[in-house]
Amino acid sequence: MKLYIYEHCPFCSRARLALGLKDLAFETVVVMEDDAATPTRLVGKKAVPILEKPDGTHMGESLDIVRYVDTLGTPIFDGPPEAALDAWGDAAWPLALKLFIPRFTEGDFAELATPSVREAYRQREERAFGDLDALRADSARYIGKMNTKLEALVPLLAGRDAVGISDVKLWPILRSLSIVDGLQFPLAVRSYMERLAAAGKVPLLFDQAR
Repeated sequence: MKLYIYEHCPFCSRARLALGLKDLAFETVVVMEDDAATPTRLVGKKAVPILEKPDGTHMGESLDIVRYVDTLGTPIFDGPPEAALDAWGDAAWPLALKLFIPRFTEGDFAELATPSVREAYRQREERAFGDLDALRADSARYIGKMNTKLEALVPLLAGRDAVGISDVKLWPILRSLSIVDGLQFPLAVRSYMERLAAAGKVPLLFDQAR
């Protein structure tokens, strides 16, 4: 199997985490951010992740990929979702975007390997999210709000050892936030992040925090 990704992309992280947790063999292919031709050829639009299945066909949409790979071997994501974790993720997502999107445009990611690609990506994100410099300037305010949310996540993770579909949605948000310097990840949250990163073989972004 092959998985076409952007390294920064939280939706790609869902598929990467699921494949890693299932311990399935696959090749990672990083698509350059300005390469619309490859994903369009494979699934008809510029979007990742894309999974090339063993039969040579391709599929997109992160959660569809997760559900497919869960049919390979013993299922681990087929239980009911955790409503509290899903609700936390839904509530945190708009705020998280304000923090990690400006930093993604500065990050060390293979899909942004040339200055022209990086600038085109930055401009596209500005069209989607507004002035990234202004978001950066408001970082302290957003970080304070997110730190409060991270504290509220602690009791939701208490005693959580198993993994399920809600973890596949939650963990990529936390991974994305690990690029934000100044966030205070409570021990329980940091331990959860690191445990799934190791088990899923997907690195966190603390070494790029800015």
